[in-house]
Amino acid sequence: MSIKALMSTDLVTISMDETLATVRDTFDLVTFHHLLVVDNGKLVGIVSDRDYLKSINSTLGTPVETTRDLFALNIKVHRIMSRELVTVKETDSLFDLVSAFHVNKVSCVPVVDEYFVPQGIVSWKDIVDALAKNMTKKAEKV
Repeated sequence: MSIKALMSTDLVTISMDETLATVRDTFDLVTFHHLLVVDNGKLVGIVSDRDYLKSINSTLGTPVETTRDLFALNIKVHRIMSRELVTVKETDSLFDLVSAFHVNKVSCVPVVDEYFVPQGIVSWKDIVDALAKNMTKKAEKV
């Protein structure tokens, strides 16, 4: 199996100057937990749902929300995004990919080309799913 076979290529990217309101709206529409932050097409950061949730007050969207809670939605993505990126290329080995997860304790790894343009993303769930499918196939053969 290759990284290309594991990665999701249906990417959602945002710019550094988008607001947390955009992040909230995007996460409301999708089932994944990471947004790739790009500048001029190149990967510069990642925003996770955890990053977003740490940046807002838990009363946002509830009857007791305040003006201050709403103000947090104006914060720009570049203020909360992770800048220390752990990435792989499609041509890297599965060992490189699994090592990236293990050594860096991350939950997703973007796949980039030689120009750092995002090509895909692999989450730990993608790896577990692939292992489960492989084990199921082997069990069915026995």
